[in-house]
Amino acid sequence: MKPQILALLGSPLPEGNTAKLLKQAIAGAEKAGCEVTLIDVPSLEFSSCREMYYCKEQSSCIMEDDMIPIYSFLKNMDSLIIATPVMTMGVPGHLKSFMDRCQVFYCAKYERKAPLIPAEKRKTRKTLLLSISGMNLPNNFDGIKISTLAFCDILDCRLADELLIKDMDNKVDLDRFPDLLKEAYDKGFALGSALTTRS
Repeated sequence: MKPQILALLGSPLPEGNTAKLLKQAIAGAEKAGCEVTLIDVPSLEFSSCREMYYCKEQSSCIMEDDMIPIYSFLKNMDSLIIATPVMTMGVPGHLKSFMDRCQVFYCAKYERKAPLIPAEKRKTRKTLLLSISGMNLPNNFDGIKISTLAFCDILDCRLADELLIKDMDNKVDLDRFPDLLKEAYDKGFALGSALTTRS
């Protein structure tokens, strides 16, 4: 079976600039020989975490919604791509709620000391972060990076590479910047190649 990569689109615009970057990264990973499953996070129907702490004792969430089948993808994936815009200097709401609903992984790892990720996968899983900011400020991506690092930690899928693009309000359309789209493709290919050369 081909290595499995999960790709999360955090943008509410399925044809926007963030989606264009992710499309290129997915194409690169597939060219490297991986199978990629795309999840359009804003299209999912789920509630934000209610802190009921069912997951302190169980390996799932008590709320039955679109997040439930996602947990198996997160457990079994070999690597991860996250593509998100910056909103209010941080992670967009739907994607942030998605991350928060992965408390099931936090509780397994840190409360019960029984990680849901198999030991052999914990050593090799990697994350590629793609992010776009409209503004051009020195701290544009601080909020995104902090949340992503925490998310990667609980999933045992370390943040290994990133493509962070500032000043999108002036760039407007990434189709005008084929070098940036190529960079996303190359990073996706590198992520995939790390899996296919090992398998």
